[in-house]
Amino acid sequence: MVNTISLLGSTGSIGRQTLDVCREQGIRVAALTARSRIDLLEQQARAFRPQLVAVAELEPALELARRLADLKIEVAYGLDGLRRAASLPESEAVVTAVVGMAALWPTMAAVEAGKRVAFANKETLVCAGELVMEAARRYGAEIIPVDSEHSAIFQCMQGCRDRGEMKRLILTCSGGPFFGLRREEVAKKSKAEALCHPNWSMGEKITIDCATLMNKGLEYIEAMRLFRAAPEQVSVVIHRQSVIHSMVEFTDGAVLAQMGTPDMRLPIRYALTYPERRKSEQPPLDLLNCPPLTFAPPDLDAFPCLKMAMDCAKAGGTCCTVLNAANEAAVELFRREEVSLGQIPDLVAAALDRTANIRHPSLEQILDADRRARTLVMEMAAC
Repeated sequence: MVNTISLLGSTGSIGRQTLDVCREQGIRVAALTARSRIDLLEQQARAFRPQLVAVAELEPALELARRLADLKIEVAYGLDGLRRAASLPESEAVVTAVVGMAALWPTMAAVEAGKRVAFANKETLVCAGELVMEAARRYGAEIIPVDSEHSAIFQCMQGCRDRGEMKRLILTCSGGPFFGLRREEVAKKSKAEALCHPNWSMGEKITIDCATLMNKGLEYIEAMRLFRAAPEQVSVVIHRQSVIHSMVEFTDGAVLAQMGTPDMRLPIRYALTYPERRKSEQPPLDLLNCPPLTFAPPDLDAFPCLKMAMDCAKAGGTCCTVLNAANEAAVELFRREEVSLGQIPDLVAAALDRTANIRHPSLEQILDADRRARTLVMEMAAC
């Protein structure tokens, strides 16, 4: 178990639930970061008294520093502030709850400092997973997933004598709010409808990704990176109840599943207390009152984002970066109601078609592919 953490992205859904766990377990918070929600960040800083808080830009940082002038809390900003929070000597672990590629640089800073990284940001591993995992091996950093599906696999793998005994990783998927609909029906759904996830309470971006099943596609790629699995060793199954969070099939035919209520505090707690299991204040899963558990294959025609992610996983290289960047840009346009839900996969597919894939990219080539994909989506949407 760790005693002190840095929390990157403290005002988002995962960040707020991480603070719940820290309060419950008596874990000290040495650093907090947020993009721009300084009202909530101020409340968190007053409650947890970190030594450092950081925001994205100078002006909000100056305002936050003025508000916190009565406390001995340093206020930083920008990429340097994020990196400092991620590599703070006092922090044994860093929780990366920042959404999108913005988490790449602070994640690398935490890895290079040899921290335990509680990973709640899938985009970094999707785009630069090979570089991150290699750096973790080089610097002795510990990568523990926070996503419920990858945490479930990680927990199941604790019963595995060696990785060679693992045959298949089975990612469960709720199917989102549009399960059972045809592609043309999904394409017409509104932002309000896309934000109505049946089981989980999350931020807007990830909730929209769940509606298109892109989130599961990104998790497919992330699982390959985290657990050194080949594409054919990862599969997706629709499990509407979100009671089984994922499964591992072993070479002898045994399948281990991790079950629990759909509450992100469980995987967050495990990432911070591992290898221990500490007592929780949340009610456990009640098997006698949970619904029947059902399973179905995903509909790749109705949800082409998942199919594109699986294809990119097999191809490797910068196409995974382009997939993620194009999706981020398209989802942001959808959030602003400038494109329809059905245009998201179309824009991602067009960006992939127009971008050459580099099989073994450097970090600079990954960042360049990310920029180009975002620009392509904005240009195509404006036409």
